[in-house]
Amino acid sequence: MVAMFLYILAHHHKNRVVGFSFKRSGKTVSKYFHECLKAMIRCQKEFWKTPEPVLETSIDPRWKWFKKCLGALDGTYIRVRVREADKPRYRTRKGEIATNVLGVCSQDMQFIYVLPGWEGSTHDGRVLRDAVTRRNGLKVPNGYYYLVDAGYTNGQGFLAPFRGTRYHLNDWDDGHLPNTPEEFFNMKHSSARNVIERCFGLLKMRWAILRSPSFYDLKTQRRIIYVCCMLHNFIRKEMNIDPVENEMNNFPENHTTTNYNYINSVESSNSWTTWRQNLAEEMWNTWRANRGLG
Repeated sequence: MVAMFLYILAHHHKNRVVGFSFKRSGKTVSKYFHECLKAMIRCQKEFWKTPEPVLETSIDPRWKWFKKCLGALDGTYIRVRVREADKPRYRTRKGEIATNVLGVCSQDMQFIYVLPGWEGSTHDGRVLRDAVTRRNGLKVPNGYYYLVDAGYTNGQGFLAPFRGTRYHLNDWDDGHLPNTPEEFFNMKHSSARNVIERCFGLLKMRWAILRSPSFYDLKTQRRIIYVCCMLHNFIRKEMNIDPVENEMNNFPENHTTTNYNYINSVESSNSWTTWRQNLAEEMWNTWRANRGLG
């Protein structure tokens, strides 16, 4: 049962094709697939990563600047099959029929929270607001935060880069060095936040069922996305070396917090903007001092 289940996720073959390989009927394959899917959903709490903040003593070159950061988040599109009447709502800006999936991951590339199901036409910010306000949604303790890209609001709990300033990692490939605190902040922010983009890339490389619309109804497709993320975490925990990650590297890239009050809104904040500016100035001064440019 488990072998058939994983085979379908990894190769995205139809039931009759899988049944031929395993000498079972297509009906049996379908039954086993759904039984495994439901079993995984029932025990999902065992698979999600518990967020751990970056410590004051951290020496990780990517994360040491972002004390108390819990990880990074972003949205990705996964193509789905929907009813004809629903296609306009699920159509993305690129014309694909897809669901907008919010993914939140830790510094070691494990998923903390995943929210699939929103229509592809939905703005990332709206998906995040929904996640924060849900009863069992994304929990961001006061005093902690996640790194987000410029498409999100820079506000309490969510640290975005400076807009209008070079940001993406390939902007620095030509050996260009930052000239302002904002550029240095964006360079380090991009380097750390890139972990969520790698998570999504690894997820889609491993599970072919996420690379094209599956043959199931929308509710099942949402569960499949959940389960693929859960299995991603399981593999990250159990394997010291992930061969799929090594394959991805060959391609160029275009503490417990349950005792705190949680952030329940996503809004811009003058105090948060001031804190970001002060952090950028501190990072810039430290970097220049280390290079003897004081």
